Amino acid sequence: MSKKYDVYGIGNALVDIVVEVEDQFFEDHKVEKGLMTLVDEDRQHQLVNAMHIEEERMQCGGSAANSMIALSQFGGSSYYSCRVSDDRFGQFYLKDLKSNGVDTNLTSDTAPTGITGKCLVMTTPDAERTMNTFLGITSDFGISELNLEELKQANYLYIEGYLVTSPTAVEAMKLAKKTAQENDVKVALTFSDPSMVKYFADQMKDIVGNGVDLLFCNEEEAMLFTGTHNLLEAREALKQHAKRFAITLGANGAMIFDGDTFIDIEPYKVNAVDTNGAGDMFSGAFLYGITHGHSHAEAGKIASLASSKVVSKFGPRLEWHQAKEILNHLFED
Repeated sequence: MSKKYDVYGIGNALVDIVVEVEDQFFEDHKVEKGLMTLVDEDRQHQLVNAMHIEEERMQCGGSAANSMIALSQFGGSSYYSCRVSDDRFGQFYLKDLKSNGVDTNLTSDTAPTGITGKCLVMTTPDAERTMNTFLGITSDFGISELNLEELKQANYLYIEGYLVTSPTAVEAMKLAKKTAQENDVKVALTFSDPSMVKYFADQMKDIVGNGVDLLFCNEEEAMLFTGTHNLLEAREALKQHAKRFAITLGANGAMIFDGDTFIDIEPYKVNAVDTNGAGDMFSGAFLYGITHGHSHAEAGKIASLASSKVVSKFGPRLEWHQAKEILNHLFED
């Protein structure tokens, strides 16, 4: 029997504000380049005021939200559980999520009072991304945001690793994973960022627990989590934690373990201008592939090509027509 959703995702709800800056901006404002840094509202307000931001630079985001939208763009069905407030950014978030074909627990009349989280994504001419995130109300994400009945109607649960920073979110992650495993829903997890694996190692190991069906990570995260010193050691160690996994390797493509063999996914050469969202796109496109009859190798190709397209433009999303063009390019008769 076919399920209602390909993937049910849980993660932070953040309004992404993408801006281009020069390296000097980081020096002037004491921003640590290349990292995701959690900041308070005053600090983020200070940075936002220091730059000119146009509304078209805003999108509903958060790592897993970007992946669910990517899956939707390729033709998949997704549900996203998250938390926003009743402010204008929360209303914007709900509208943008729905316009991208993603079902959600959010409704305009039940949003709590508070401040919707925002992620200031600063990209530099070398295509590196630097994020300053004020979580706002999403830091209170918890069990009440879950819709367990809808989760049971999915082929996959997709868990965003960024949630490990919040104790209430960790409880929600555990309940979602337990519910999935009891209802024949496969569990996919992304480590999200090296800092999550490094500074929240205990929480991340707790979530991985008895293992997951599918893990997404990059090379640095794989080595940090397994305590290894190179990719070959890390990929062997990951077999103890995930039945299948995808390790993204930046400009060198990706490595997929399909449960039996390792598959090298070739990169697509592009002129990268913004790496923001590349990992999210990879996960969303890969999940589309494996829930729509494609092999892990084919899903890896879809994900690799989609990621190359997204880093060659600003922002974490493709245009809708680009997703269809990718599938036509790879699988036309």
